[in-house]
This record gives sequence, structure tokens and C-alpha cells, in this order.
Amino acid sequence: MTTFADISDRLAALAIEVPSWAYGNSGTRFKVFGSPGTPRTVEEKIADAATVHRFTGLAPSVALHIPWDLVDDYAALGAYAEELGVRLGTINSNTFQDDDYKLGSLTNADPGVRRKAVQHNLQCIEVMNQTGSRDLKIWLADGTNYPGQGDIRDRQDWLAEGLAEIYASLGEDQRLVLEYKFFEPAFYHTDVPDWGTSYVQVSALGDRAKVCLDTGHHAPGTNIEFIVAQLLRLGKLGSFDFNSRFYGDDDLIVGAADPYQLFRILVEVIRGGGFGPDNDVALMLDQCHNIEAKVPGQIRSVLNVQEMTARALLLDTEALAAARRSGDVLAANEVFMDAFYTDVRADLAAWREERGLPADPMRAYLASGYQQEIESARVGGAQAGWS
Repeated sequence: MTTFADISDRLAALAIEVPSWAYGNSGTRFKVFGSPGTPRTVEEKIADAATVHRFTGLAPSVALHIPWDLVDDYAALGAYAEELGVRLGTINSNTFQDDDYKLGSLTNADPGVRRKAVQHNLQCIEVMNQTGSRDLKIWLADGTNYPGQGDIRDRQDWLAEGLAEIYASLGEDQRLVLEYKFFEPAFYHTDVPDWGTSYVQVSALGDRAKVCLDTGHHAPGTNIEFIVAQLLRLGKLGSFDFNSRFYGDDDLIVGAADPYQLFRILVEVIRGGGFGPDNDVALMLDQCHNIEAKVPGQIRSVLNVQEMTARALLLDTEALAAARRSGDVLAANEVFMDAFYTDVRADLAAWREERGLPADPMRAYLASGYQQEIESARVGGAQAGWS
């Protein structure tokens, strides 16, 4: 039987990248709500991200979104981040907000718009060169609303051409990760709607092109852990975007809708070699906090991932394998459920204290006065958000 002491050292390998945009204002299609203390600059976003890491020890890097996080001097921004105890991570391109992208970006019928989208991604690679970032993440809002609006096959060909040019510009230690989403904002068809399409596209590029799996980007009932297992088996799972969904959208705190699903996903991550000091699968949050406070929302999120990772590490794989070999269906399920139902909260609290972290990061943050400090200091200027 596996005990918490057995997994303590392995748990220390957990690192979860947080997104800069999680600290800005966000919302639904109907309203973006402002809140006191919202960052006005990328430096203030990084300060909030560093605060999450300071209280949890789980979030050592910050993903940037271009052009939301454009600055003149990325060397200075990287040095600023390091002073606060974090580093700059994944660079996310944005080809979904300019008016030119109304009918698509890399899959637009207009070659001029496709060229603009490629150039933007090449500019993101230049940012990566300055920040030392490994990954360029591409998510496309490209698709069509009506049958006949676009040529589905041509759009796949244009996508392949654009991705090939972008990939060819990567440095030897850099990767391209292609995200997928089964619908939204296009209602008839989406150009990268599923893991299979993303896999086909990145497989044509090379070894340093991978799939990004967003846990909120699937139809109801999708077996996400199967996709995780398959992509790890194929060596093509590059990164996660952790969040949660109830119905047709994503961006809620990870584990909010179905913590058992998060556990099942992490079991497959660990089983497939996607967790540990030598793995190359990036774990990241992709959440936009709308009605909850942003810093504690991120703290709660990384703690949820940590708790389910601990439970997944506690899975008695020997007993599980024995039950499977004997064909004992109920025994195998019982071993699985025993790990999921194990309450690790007290063990994690003691584990944190041993490492100089607060036993209860949420309570420690609320008592720290940081929220009141930023609400008082960040007055005036334009709050960061969807822009």
C-alpha cells in the first residue's frame, strides 16, 4: 500500500504555469466585470503571479499573451520576474481579436490575412528568443458559421502551410503546441476542433510540434483521460491548459465541475510519463476569473491540481495490476476509488510547512493584506483585460 511518505519526494516535482491574463478583467460574451486591484501593467500581473508562487510553491513560471503583454524590453521584464522569484514561460499568440481575423486567421481565404497571422506568430518567436521561452502556443478561433461559407479542405491546407512556416522559424530548443476546441466562436465548423486534427497537423511538422489539451475544450461526456493516454502513447502531448466547465464554455477553476475527472486525467499523466523532473509536458492553468478574486482564484486552482496529483500518486498500481490480471472488475475499481477518496489535506498541510510554506495558503493569503494593498495602490490607469 502506497503512503503519503512514499510520494512526498515525487510530489515536489509538481510545477504549474499560471497565465498572465488570469489576473486581468474577464467575463462572458455579455459583460466584462472590473474589480479593485486589477493589474494595469504586465509587471503588476507578474507581481500577482509571484504572489501565488510565494504562498504555494507551485507556480514558478508565468505565461504571456501577445499583444496583451507587449513591452519594449523583455530582458528587463525577465529580470523583474526573477527578482520576484518566478520566470517567464509559454508565449501565446493572438490571432483572434483584430478585425482582419473576422473570417479566420491562418485559415482565412485572403492570403494577406494569412500572411499577417503568420507574421504575428513569427514576432512571438522573437519574443521567445528574448525571454528564453520554450513553447509557442497557438489557439485559433478560426471556423465558419454557415455551410458553404468556407472550403473546409482548403482551410486545412492553408493551416498546414502557415504552421509549417512558423515551425521552420523555431529555434532548436523551442516547440510549437497547437490547441484545439470543439466549438466557439464558430458555430458550424471549427478548423481545429479536436485532438485528432491537432495531432494530424503537428505530426506533419516534426518532433518539436505537440498538442495542447485544454480540459474545458471538449463536448459533454468526452473521455478526456483517454485522449491524454493516447497522446502520451504517441509522444505528442505537449501541454495542458487546466480549467473546468459545466456546459458549453470553459475557464472555471480547475476541478470545480468534476474533481474525479481531474484525478482520472492525472492518473493517466503519471502512468504515461507526463509527470516528473524529466518530463516535457507543461502543466498550465488557463482560467479567466470573472466573479471571484483573481489571486485567490489562482491559488485555489493550483492547490486543486496538487491535491489530485497527490491522490493520483497514491494509486496502488501493483494491486490495480493484480486485479486487472485476474479479471476482477470490482476490485480494480475499488483500488481506483480508494486513491480518489483518500483525504490528503492534512498531509499536504504538513508537507508545505516542512518546506517553509504556509499550511493553508488560502488563509495565509487572506491574512497577508496583499489584496488590500493592491486594491489601495492600483487606482487610476487602465485595468488589464480582454483587449
